[in-house]
Amino acid sequence: MNDVKELTENKSIWLLYGLAGILTVIVIYYEWLIGIILAVVLAVLMYFTYRTEALIKQRTENYISTLSYRVKKVGEEALLGMPFGIILFNEENQIEWANPFINDFFDSERSLIGEDLSDLSESLEDAVKDEDDEKWITLGDRRFQALIKSEERLIYLFDRTEQIELENLHDNESTILGVIFLDNYEELTQAMDDTSKSHLNSEVTSILNNWSNDYGIYLKRTSQERFLAVMNKEILTQLEKTKFEILDEVRELISDQNVPLTLSIGIGRGTTDLPELGDLAQSSLDLALGRGGDQVAIKDETGRVKFYGGKTNPMEKRTRVRARVISHALRELVRESEKVLIMGHQTPDMDSIGSSIGILKLAQQNGKKGYVVFDPDGINTGVQRLMDQIGEHDTLNEWFITPEDSLDMVTKDTLIVVVDTHKPSMVMEERLLNKTEHIVVIDHHRRGEEFIDEPTLVYMEPYASSTAELVTELLEYQDGPLKLDVLEATSLLAGITVDTKSFTLRTGSRTFDAASYLRSKGADTVLVQNLLKEDIEVYVRRSELVKNATVYREGVAISKGLPDENYGAIIIAQAADTLLTMSNVKASFVIAKRHDGKIGVSARSLGEINVQVIMEKMNGGGHLTNAATQLEDTTLEQVEEQLRGIIEEYFEGGDEE
Repeated sequence: MNDVKELTENKSIWLLYGLAGILTVIVIYYEWLIGIILAVVLAVLMYFTYRTEALIKQRTENYISTLSYRVKKVGEEALLGMPFGIILFNEENQIEWANPFINDFFDSERSLIGEDLSDLSESLEDAVKDEDDEKWITLGDRRFQALIKSEERLIYLFDRTEQIELENLHDNESTILGVIFLDNYEELTQAMDDTSKSHLNSEVTSILNNWSNDYGIYLKRTSQERFLAVMNKEILTQLEKTKFEILDEVRELISDQNVPLTLSIGIGRGTTDLPELGDLAQSSLDLALGRGGDQVAIKDETGRVKFYGGKTNPMEKRTRVRARVISHALRELVRESEKVLIMGHQTPDMDSIGSSIGILKLAQQNGKKGYVVFDPDGINTGVQRLMDQIGEHDTLNEWFITPEDSLDMVTKDTLIVVVDTHKPSMVMEERLLNKTEHIVVIDHHRRGEEFIDEPTLVYMEPYASSTAELVTELLEYQDGPLKLDVLEATSLLAGITVDTKSFTLRTGSRTFDAASYLRSKGADTVLVQNLLKEDIEVYVRRSELVKNATVYREGVAISKGLPDENYGAIIIAQAADTLLTMSNVKASFVIAKRHDGKIGVSARSLGEINVQVIMEKMNGGGHLTNAATQLEDTTLEQVEEQLRGIIEEYFEGGDEE
């Protein structure tokens, strides 16, 4: 670079020489001797300057030539020795050139030049066709991030295998918190002597300690019925693969007794914030217990939940103390409100209408006006008979209003009571839930992932036969003598009768207590039977579905409706109930087209098979013995195939959602 600078400076010197030559000529003109001497000196200087300039030019040319060679050499070395892959391809997506880095991942004898991109990776060729800028691909056992330059027809491949392994290692070591709860420990130990209780404690502790040691879990008992478990994601993955066999081990601990000990586990995952992790674990446990216990709920920071277990029928372990406390709390909420709006689920059944009437009487008992939000569209024959009876009633009919009227009546001081459902998408008028902060939920279904936001009071008992049973108990604990006329008491009894299939399913001692109380208030059993009578046409169509049933595997019957026929939701459900009465049938599933265009699936069980978790896999829900779902944009054959696959998975063990 200095030579170039000198060469530039020499150009200025030649200008000075030219000026000096002119001056020398002038001197010679006046003093020829002095001028000749100056001319000789100037000639000598010009000669040496010329020699120097030629030398500099030669050295500059040599420097530039050497530098160009070095740059070209370095470029070649860099291109061939880059620690990432480079691929050039033509317009036909054929590889024209690849650097040695990418060739190292294939056989030494194989040349990529001339091959299609699809030979390298089909997903990479698809990304090029779609003009994607980036794509992750797998070559052998390595993972690559491909950056695609479509205009240059150039692909850079960066090996991210170690990075992914580090991320997976970090992910697998992330902290997981679990809360373990012995569901019915208190009830079981109440009747035990100290020796039996100590023996039970030792066995439970031994099983859980062995389980924690086998998987490397830190386990700490925080109370007689509660444990804290600390693990990482890798351990949790192993537990999920075993479908949490610890549930079965604990359940079999005292299988010789009528009531086995069961376990529920709530697990929080997906965040590094420990307080949030603890809240997720407790929330998961509440969800598991709300679904009846004997299961595992895993919740992450996004709110997504997985369930395992839940294969036993939840036991009747609610106490009358709790019913009395809820009844008194509801009484205070009613008295503090301006009015009470009661609504059940869409397409109401006997249980929904009966329990709504029960809450209406509770509001009136406490001096408040109550209204039942009711949409007459889409009701079945039995409910229509009940509504006809209500229409002829002296006063009851005036308290039934339409969803549109309810929106005009609701205020911020209105109390809304939701019965027989807890899912906002299923209530009679969802917009009401956003009009007030005072909401009560009373339901007998297992709690699902969808739930009404921040209700003031929740009374959910999944082991109750019906919501009408729960409401009847609440009425018993209200102040003062309760005035129920024949139709009101009969409506509640009809709700219990329908949901228990005339006291044959999901029936506990409390169910008969509630029925006895309603009978004492004038409930008419003959009227209940008249309400439940069915038309001959309904009977025939239900028989068609029963006729089409086949036994899929031992104890499981599946029926599919005719492809060109539409069936009412009630007929589909009744067909499933009828199949359950057949010999050697433990669970029944009926698939048929509904009048609204959806494919309906009704599932019933005697309790040995949990149809709730099966229906939840198909975006439905319900009870262990009574569940259903509705599917859109599908066919009967596709639904049947999906159902068969889920049943197979269920019998292999475990469930998740």
